Amino acid sequence: MITVIYNGEIYAPEPLGVTSILVINQTIVKIGDANEEALRNLGIEYEVVDANGSVVVPGFIDPHVHLIGGGGEGGFATRTPEIQLSNMIKSGITTVAGLLGTDGTTRHMTSLLAKARGLEEEGMTTFIYTGNYAVPTPTITSNVKDDVILIDKVIGAGEIAISDSRSGQPSLHELAKLVAEARVGGMLSGKAGVTHFHTGPGKEYLSLLHQLLEDYEIPPSQLYATHITRSRALLDDAIALANKGSYVDMTADSETGESIRYYKENGGDMRKLTLSSDGNGSLPKFDKSGELIGFDVASTQTLYQQMTSAVNDDGMALEEVLPLVTTNTSDVLRLTKKGGIQESNDADIIILEKDSLSIQHVFAKGHHMMKNRELLVKGTFES
Repeated sequence: MITVIYNGEIYAPEPLGVTSILVINQTIVKIGDANEEALRNLGIEYEVVDANGSVVVPGFIDPHVHLIGGGGEGGFATRTPEIQLSNMIKSGITTVAGLLGTDGTTRHMTSLLAKARGLEEEGMTTFIYTGNYAVPTPTITSNVKDDVILIDKVIGAGEIAISDSRSGQPSLHELAKLVAEARVGGMLSGKAGVTHFHTGPGKEYLSLLHQLLEDYEIPPSQLYATHITRSRALLDDAIALANKGSYVDMTADSETGESIRYYKENGGDMRKLTLSSDGNGSLPKFDKSGELIGFDVASTQTLYQQMTSAVNDDGMALEEVLPLVTTNTSDVLRLTKKGGIQESNDADIIILEKDSLSIQHVFAKGHHMMKNRELLVKGTFES
């Protein structure tokens, strides 16, 4: 399987200018002028994609998706559905990290693992976190550390809830033990071993995570907090946490561009910031007394839409926004073959129309998944 992408304007995510990319099987083997005559002389089949007038960028990494659905806060009928492959491919997502949410009783880690394996068979790259909102948290084996070591897909723990009425209300010491288990599991298996924290709307914000760094021997890079744009006060606290060396994640919404700008202008470390979709998670709405008053379902499309909106509507440079969905995410999750267009990396590539940034082509591990805006590959049971 050989593909040549000709004459695209490459953002790796840093701009490389107009050049070509040679892909063999699932790997980028060359960036630079490609000799099509030499390929013809080999007498083997290959695909040519003309990217003239287009922008070529890495496939997006979404670090927070409810692969088997989430929700349920409004009763059994409010459980959200499983995600489908086409939802993510149309969003430019080629790598995903799946997780449980509030419900660790009727949704199970083994089901999440099976769904991740299924999506991988269909063409994506998938990983999962072990656990859910609760502490102690559900696992596949006996504990977090063993899950990270023994289960190939498990790259850390999450999403562990803090500052939220739905959390397990863990003590600082309980959190420290969980984070330490995930870290040691990562060390022994060569994985990130990161702990991914759901941050609720509570008044404590990220104080537990700051205390973890102050009171325990926890490296800052092991903490990864999401949903940080619920309020300006929470975003300020996330800026402070990121500047200590931890990673923070914005859930894409209609104000993402403004939130990124605020984060940057107020001294946030842009290398520690990522974006995620919260895809297929529920979006519950609570009143001041904590009563559920409504809900919606998050879409993976918001990741692409808000990334491009930050460029098209908020005037940010593409090379400034792209790391938030590529290299920064691969750094926190330690996905060494992901997040960048460079030789020897996996061929996860998106071709965008230059002016609108609309998605024209998607390649996942070298496979052409979307061509000229038409899906070539769908999930097994998609019509």
